[in-house]
Amino acid sequence: MTPTLKNPLTRLRWGLLSTARINRALIPVLRQSRRSECAAVASRSAQSAQAYAQEWGIPRAFDSYEAMLADPDIDVIYNSLPNSLHAEWTIRAVQAGKHVLCEKPLATSVEQVDAIIQAASRAGRIVAEAFMYRHHPQTLRVKEIVQSGMLGELRLVRGAFSFTLDRPGNPRLDPAMGGGSIWDVGCYPISYARYVIGAEPVEVFGWQMSAPSGIDETFVGQMHFPNGVVAQFDSSFHLPYRAQMEFIGTHAGLRVRVPYKPGKAEKIDLLRGDQTETITIRGTSLYQGEVEDMENAILHGQPPRISLADSRANIAVIQALLRSAQEGTPCEPNLPQAAIKE
Repeated sequence: MTPTLKNPLTRLRWGLLSTARINRALIPVLRQSRRSECAAVASRSAQSAQAYAQEWGIPRAFDSYEAMLADPDIDVIYNSLPNSLHAEWTIRAVQAGKHVLCEKPLATSVEQVDAIIQAASRAGRIVAEAFMYRHHPQTLRVKEIVQSGMLGELRLVRGAFSFTLDRPGNPRLDPAMGGGSIWDVGCYPISYARYVIGAEPVEVFGWQMSAPSGIDETFVGQMHFPNGVVAQFDSSFHLPYRAQMEFIGTHAGLRVRVPYKPGKAEKIDLLRGDQTETITIRGTSLYQGEVEDMENAILHGQPPRISLADSRANIAVIQALLRSAQEGTPCEPNLPQAAIKE
């Protein structure tokens, strides 16, 4: 349920929680918006925060995360910290009266998500997970095509997201920081499959190739859905760049060429036998949708496109897949109820 806010705002002042590289994608969108502005950035050192603020033309710089959360002139926090810090600082932000757009994954356990849900409810604040692809017209069109029956009865989904990571010391390789390919990129095909199918898997099976640190360097998984659909995916830091989604029904298939980072004009392919029909989809700036979604939720009371129940379900599936890989047996995700309604 979307909280009812007192003293409605008309323009949102955003604070960047960290100087992470991903901020570069959001800053231009905030600058172009008529309902938002990039007002501040926080780092653990004054020097880092001030240098970043100067580089990106951000009006204010805070020398600690706590200082920015305490400032009443900040309305929304963009949490781009490492995975292991998402839950803690999202909770601290809502307790300080801020709304939060948190980078994926929202947390690394369902227990953490439950704590976020409770904190957001008590504070009457909006929290949303930043899966930017979910707001793009291409994704909405893919779901529409699959759900329309154009492919016949959906039977198989295939997804992949991989890239070569060769930077020692990167947080993605650190288990203490919530590292691992499934948390970083595997979460995309998992989320995409769940969203388009419109249901939750009843059973999953996973296999992983571990890096020296213990995180999954490569992960391969399968998800069995109650309507007879099987989804297969892989993610990796050890394979070349690949980003793919494919939906196969009893009559036709649908191939999404650029599923996770679509641009302003993308093409998807409808495959019927040896015939291919290409569909062009016009879109907006990739990160524009998630900013507009937060604006609509906070300023106009609209439910966020990605609900916290949806985020919880995605994390429950990832946990079950990791557990399956460790135990060598199929596992059931911790899903009390279906999360996707849209």
